[in-house]
Amino acid sequence: MAMAGLYRRLLPSPPCFDFASSHGKQLFVEGIQNGTMEGFYRLISYFQTQSEPAYCGLASLAMVLNALAIDPGRKWKGPWRWFDESMLDCCEPLEIVKARGITFGKLVCLAHCAGAKVEAFHASQSTINDFRKYVLKCSSSDDCHLISSYHRGALKQTGTGHFSPIGGYHVGKDMALILDVARFKYPPHWVPLTALWEGMNYIDESTGKSRGFMLISRPHTEPGMLYTLSCKHESWNSIAKFLMDDVPFLLKSEDVQDIYKVFSIIFTSLPSNFEEFIKWIAEIRRHEDGDSSLSEEEKTRLAVKEEVLRHVHETSLFKHVSSFLSSSCGRQTLTSGDGDALPVIAASVCCQGAEILGGKHSSPAVYCCPETCVKCWKAEDDKSITMVSGTVVNGNTEQGVDVLIPSSSGKLCCTCSSKKNIRMHPASSDVLTVLLLSLPSTTWDGITDEKLLKEIHDLVSHENLSTLLQEEVLHLRRQLHILKRCQEGKVDEDLQAPLS
Repeated sequence: MAMAGLYRRLLPSPPCFDFASSHGKQLFVEGIQNGTMEGFYRLISYFQTQSEPAYCGLASLAMVLNALAIDPGRKWKGPWRWFDESMLDCCEPLEIVKARGITFGKLVCLAHCAGAKVEAFHASQSTINDFRKYVLKCSSSDDCHLISSYHRGALKQTGTGHFSPIGGYHVGKDMALILDVARFKYPPHWVPLTALWEGMNYIDESTGKSRGFMLISRPHTEPGMLYTLSCKHESWNSIAKFLMDDVPFLLKSEDVQDIYKVFSIIFTSLPSNFEEFIKWIAEIRRHEDGDSSLSEEEKTRLAVKEEVLRHVHETSLFKHVSSFLSSSCGRQTLTSGDGDALPVIAASVCCQGAEILGGKHSSPAVYCCPETCVKCWKAEDDKSITMVSGTVVNGNTEQGVDVLIPSSSGKLCCTCSSKKNIRMHPASSDVLTVLLLSLPSTTWDGITDEKLLKEIHDLVSHENLSTLLQEEVLHLRRQLHILKRCQEGKVDEDLQAPLS
């Protein structure tokens, strides 16, 4: 029986020239001699084929993020932290991307959420001379890479819109090397920069905007070491709107006279499922990954988390938030039940960890962690280490998972989850402090009492924060701006990096 299918496509030449052809090799050698193939080596080391016909954008971004050695902060499979297409689902569900691809603006959104530094331009808002300048910049360096969004028709190829990284540039011939992630269709190939520019000026019918290009580079510091915002939960739309729109309105409409009233207005109005929106970034590992001793990498990452947490606790805002939550008013307005109990949190994290370590994506209900044990010990440098161990059950299989807990006090002793009164990070006071610090500075402008307004500004001012905590807070603020753009459907209109 005959089976319909396609095996690759013939690369139209001209205007395209196969990278492996004699002409392609000559262009490559001359590019090396002229210093415009510097970005090629890291990109080719992480060159991948898109795993789905519509995953060209996700594959291009994963390839570039890995080439830049940006740590995703979460594990892919086994013990490995690595960017994979399946992990790039923040700004658009994978099911939708699989069915119809992703727009230029949402891929830019994904790059921001992944922690990269991004400069993005629609072709209609740039010029070919600017594009050429950026291609030359990224091709002459290995610390930034360029992804192009173009229409294949301009290159006489079959298909429509496509994403791929630019792997190099030939100044004399004015040609760019496209590392086509659809390797099942076309090999890497050289194209005239003018033809590629023409392809980027095609209008994307789904947005009504031209296509474009983005420069992606590493941030100065790793973002989101302790907290991150999640738009995987169905409620993120309403929560983003509440934080960016409703809170300023509530503060403006209410008669606010003291700081506790500000807290009361915000905290009593928080959506019930708010805890699904701001996430604690946990370090997990298998029991069999080693004994109780930590690797140098684990020690370093845990130390950074503890440093951030210590800086949170040292802020005046944290002391005010803690005082409010311990008051009768605070207990009435924000009842967390066992939500802050470390064993309860750890059991959930252990289940998630078992799923990630197993490389599976099942329903969380499939995993069960009936008991967790908190262990504390002194490391070789006399530093207290806290770890929660749990045995996760999935059907007939069991897996031991450890969660490393950042602590700013180190006053926890060994115990098991039958004791529900253990309180430690992440606690409501930690999360709410960071949340208030992350809100836009304009949030408080509606407060009419000048003395109170000054007090609020002094409490949330970034000038009084350590550099490490500033980076953490500004990362959350940028994420919040991006999610707001998603909520408003403006990611394809506004490509600029969110203001800090």
